[in-house]
Amino acid sequence: MVLFLIRATLGISSVSAFSSGNIETPASITKTVARLDKAEDATTLEDLFEDDSVSAKPQKHFKQTSTWRGFSQFELAHAYDDPEHLSKMRLRTELSNLGQLSQHVKWKISGRIDYDAVYDISNFYPRSVREDQRFEFLLRENYLDISKGDWDFRIGRQHIIWGEMVGLFFADVVSAKDMREFVLPDFDILRIPQWAVRTEYSKNDFHADLIWIPFATIDKIGKPGAEFYPLVYPPTATFVDEDRSKRNPANSNYGIRLSQLINGWDISAFYYHSLDASPTFYLVSGTSDQPVFQPRHDKIDQIGWTVTKDLGPAVLKGEFVYTNGRQFNVKRLSQPDGLVHQDVIDYALGIDFHLPADVRMNLQFIQRVFLAYDRDIFADKWENGASILLHGKFWRDFEAQTLLIHSLNRSEFMLRPRLTWNFARNWRMAVGGDMFSGPPTGLFGRFANNDRVYTEFRFSF
Repeated sequence: MVLFLIRATLGISSVSAFSSGNIETPASITKTVARLDKAEDATTLEDLFEDDSVSAKPQKHFKQTSTWRGFSQFELAHAYDDPEHLSKMRLRTELSNLGQLSQHVKWKISGRIDYDAVYDISNFYPRSVREDQRFEFLLRENYLDISKGDWDFRIGRQHIIWGEMVGLFFADVVSAKDMREFVLPDFDILRIPQWAVRTEYSKNDFHADLIWIPFATIDKIGKPGAEFYPLVYPPTATFVDEDRSKRNPANSNYGIRLSQLINGWDISAFYYHSLDASPTFYLVSGTSDQPVFQPRHDKIDQIGWTVTKDLGPAVLKGEFVYTNGRQFNVKRLSQPDGLVHQDVIDYALGIDFHLPADVRMNLQFIQRVFLAYDRDIFADKWENGASILLHGKFWRDFEAQTLLIHSLNRSEFMLRPRLTWNFARNWRMAVGGDMFSGPPTGLFGRFANNDRVYTEFRFSF
């Protein structure tokens, strides 16, 4: 059946997400706190904003600054199962500018352009899919930062990341995701920023985070007929356009997260009320042989906590999330809307450590529990899974890694080997594969015919 059904709440990131990257971790919060504490003793503006690793002489006048950065990436993928076809020929370019207006005000603007030539040179996909995924301009992070003492305010389109389990989304409940390529793109590409007002307070080892999102950004799921459309049951089903009408201030998202460092343990707890970023597929009409579904977005509430502990040679992590208000599809089409209400608990425990020869290994145990279990949903009451990541550097500029995520309830998995060559400064080349196996209604099994090999070229500047 499924590892964690059709819900994208327990999404899985790309292999490249296994580094912390720009994720806001408790350690980064501690660093921010230290930087804020330094402001109390600052005698000049440069004292306040200087890099911790660089000793700079005080200057009398503040200078406005800005920095351009970005990347351009070419991606080519070939699906080798029947029917064999070219599945991607995409050029993706992102550009951003970061600047500082004064000692208290910073800003960022960024955007991305994607063009996939597959949808021009091939008629393999339906017209609606080709129009949806051929060309796109996306606003990325565009925000204004205002800082004063222990308070920080960020207004605009931004990433808000509350969790960082390796490769999986648990406590990262705020992020919307581009699921049109399932969970295969890089982590920074998979996430979609939210338009938000964010207030942060930091003092000593305490951090508070309050957010308001007036117009919720939701997951991009593409169009029926795409390789990774999230619902494939039953095969004769048809779909009407996604209902996005609830994206308004009356259905705004809001939440609070509190974090504390206690004897080396980074502990946080949160509450988040939102328009569910991932869709629920309502049965709106049709017959048992030809049902008609519509993706809609319901209001949900989520309560959770995270914990991280540095054990020296290893790092222990855990995340727990309780979700109320979500509905799940059932096998019986006589059920109103084809859905049943199911409160769920998702949690994960993981450990990350280094092996000899500069090899990193991460192990995780994950579980979803349905609290009011309906036997006709496409999952067991207790859904168990595990993942293993191996990553190592060898022979100059080469890196190899393999990610395996496997259900412990049934024979279902996703396997992702990858080899990267950093052949020149700011340049990298990667080759790899994405392989799926499992039953046709499973989280991975529904994509069993989409096994593919790929290559990437990326230039960063």
